[in-house]
Amino acid sequence: MLRAALLDMYNGESNRGIPMLESMLARYANVMRFDRFDVRAKNEVPDASYNIYVFSGGPGDPLLNDGPWFERYFNLIEQLWRWNRRNPDPESKKHCLFICHSFQMACHHFGLGEVTKRFKMSFGTYPIHKAHWGKEEPLFEGLPDPFYIADFRRFQVISPKHDRFEEMGARILCMEKLPAHVRYERAVVGVRFSPEMIGTQFHPEADPAGLLEYFKEPERKKSIVDEHGAARYDRMIHDLTNPMKILRTYDTIIPNFLENAVEQLALIPA
Repeated sequence: MLRAALLDMYNGESNRGIPMLESMLARYANVMRFDRFDVRAKNEVPDASYNIYVFSGGPGDPLLNDGPWFERYFNLIEQLWRWNRRNPDPESKKHCLFICHSFQMACHHFGLGEVTKRFKMSFGTYPIHKAHWGKEEPLFEGLPDPFYIADFRRFQVISPKHDRFEEMGARILCMEKLPAHVRYERAVVGVRFSPEMIGTQFHPEADPAGLLEYFKEPERKKSIVDEHGAARYDRMIHDLTNPMKILRTYDTIIPNFLENAVEQLALIPA
């Protein structure tokens, strides 16, 4: 039986991300069991004995050291990276997915770019084009170009260090697309760190049906419209109801990640 670790980075805040990720992991109950770790609120960090790691999104500054979990978290990333470098057998690898907040932390840890506060919060659904390596990314197989993402963030990864990417063998999969009148640097929104480690700035776990219910709650709708405007809210709701947009991303990236990991690790005895 394979073992997966779900690292909850939401710091005790109400969210849809963790229930969505738990639901996706639960689909593999016949071959894998998973444990959830409340990293920031309870200082819970798993050891390096798991086969699969899913690092969630979360609120706040990704570089704020606000507890004993902080250094242990980065140490875990380094342990997993080094394990994969030392162990060539596919069935012994550690497969990792970094989402949003965790993606920013991983990019910082590996020195791939600069983590900064965004000029304005990104909130909603957006089309995104694949970069050169994104067109060849197996986890994106089945997605059109552009494909649609759910993106909720106040921070970003910019100024990619291309020499460091080459040194690591990492690849940029996709970049943020900004309106022509916006004079800011585009953020990196997808990185293949290694054959077993991948991260996205956006939320591939975004379940359209769950988000629709969540965002249609009257108080939440009012809060979104007040902060981001009615047009942004209406476009997001429209994209969530279109089966060719967010649903395709939800049905593709994480299922591909988990299917690939389970297939690679299948030789591990139960």
